[in-house]
Amino acid sequence: MINLFQATEVIEEVAAPVAPQQGSQWTFWLMMAAIILVLWLFMWRPESKRRKEMQKFRDGLKKGDKIITAGGIYGTVKEIKDNTLLIEVDSNVTLRIDKNMVVADSSAQQQK
Repeated sequence: MINLFQATEVIEEVAAPVAPQQGSQWTFWLMMAAIILVLWLFMWRPESKRRKEMQKFRDGLKKGDKIITAGGIYGTVKEIKDNTLLIEVDSNVTLRIDKNMVVADSSAQQQK
């Protein structure tokens, strides 16, 4: 029975928690800041920039512009309202679409 008590004392000594080092807290916060910086540089900032450019493009649409919708429909702008566009897809075929569904200028796509 004495060996059992001695063994548990040895296990308790080995399993005793080690005090964290002072520098490890600074390292953790430094790594978290680096991760946030990388996410901002490579994900949030370019997406925000792209979104602003797309909104500027949509706001600059005018009658006669050739566009491509998110669904892949090519058309020409006939009428512009606050949130919608009336586009002509074919002769005497017009569609009313949401302005946010315009993704590209088809004249730029055809030049490539």
